[in-house]
Amino acid sequence: MNIKRQSVFSSLALFAGGPLCFCLLTVPVALAQQASKAPVDLPLQNTTETNDRIAQLAAANAAKTLDYTIGSGDLLTIEVFDVPELSKEVRITESGYFSLPLLPTKVHAAGLTTSQLQDKLEELLQTNGLVSMPQVTVTLKEQHSQPITVIGAVKNAMVVQAIRQTTLLEVLSQAGGVASDAGNVVIVTRMPLRPKAGDDLEDNDKPADPIAEVPPPPQIFTINLSDLLESGDGRFNIPILGGDVVSVPHAGIIYVVGAVNKPGGFVLENDRDKMTTLKAVSLAGGTTGTARTKDVVILRKTAGTDKRQELPVNLNSVMRLKTEDATLQPGDILFIPDSSGKRALHRAGDIGIALTTGIAVVSAGKL
Repeated sequence: MNIKRQSVFSSLALFAGGPLCFCLLTVPVALAQQASKAPVDLPLQNTTETNDRIAQLAAANAAKTLDYTIGSGDLLTIEVFDVPELSKEVRITESGYFSLPLLPTKVHAAGLTTSQLQDKLEELLQTNGLVSMPQVTVTLKEQHSQPITVIGAVKNAMVVQAIRQTTLLEVLSQAGGVASDAGNVVIVTRMPLRPKAGDDLEDNDKPADPIAEVPPPPQIFTINLSDLLESGDGRFNIPILGGDVVSVPHAGIIYVVGAVNKPGGFVLENDRDKMTTLKAVSLAGGTTGTARTKDVVILRKTAGTDKRQELPVNLNSVMRLKTEDATLQPGDILFIPDSSGKRALHRAGDIGIALTTGIAVVSAGKL
């Protein structure tokens, strides 16, 4: 897990009514060494391995392609063998049609693949007596109908065009993979296609039905990043369509306050790995001289309310491997008390809020 440390300004002086006065027992030397080394080495390895895996799986899926599906705004090159009068570039209109010289009607192309349009044109040319044995080639010159937007915690937020059948892994790979502070899910938002009045006509001049203009609700797909990369199950590598928005949320923040050497907020970068109390204490530089490690408390906000529940943790027992380490969630406040812990606990929630303002973000490698 990659971590960034958020150092605290003078707003921490508000805690406990004055200068931070938490003094706790010092974590063993080995734990302090982990605090200085782990954040430097883990980020690059985890992020690199994740993105290498994305690129590898994307390349494996790239071979499974279909013909491009034509859409409005696309520019096509149509070549009729040995008939230069019928060979030209055509732009697909908003209603999905284009015109070809000598053909009596417009040709509807939107929704067809390039191969299907070739077959359709050959049939039309032969049926209308223009070419006895037509050989038509349709190629895509410019594509404007299938934008896919990639945003959030990715290396390069961008808009890519779906020139063929595209999958979630391929889109993430095109965006350079996930960023170091990526969360553990990918969200795909898809607006369902709705028919336009006049789509079944040769032009789209008729007024649209007002009822048909009511936008349908979007479809939301939430994919766990670990399932996508590790399960090998094709259900998670879903097809991405033109118009989709692929978003990788940023990871959450946990706070470590009280008698630690470097209290502050920490961004859970690449939080597919679990953050535990021991890891959090290590990132905060270990505990200070008079820590009450038996009385550590996790303050966790209750869903739908402004209240926080108190989850006791015996950190001393955890360090002795007698108790399983507790897992922290985004937004948690890990409070390590000293002799004034009872009084300070009531203010720990306020400090969590103060940590989100007036703070500087620095790389964990610079701690």
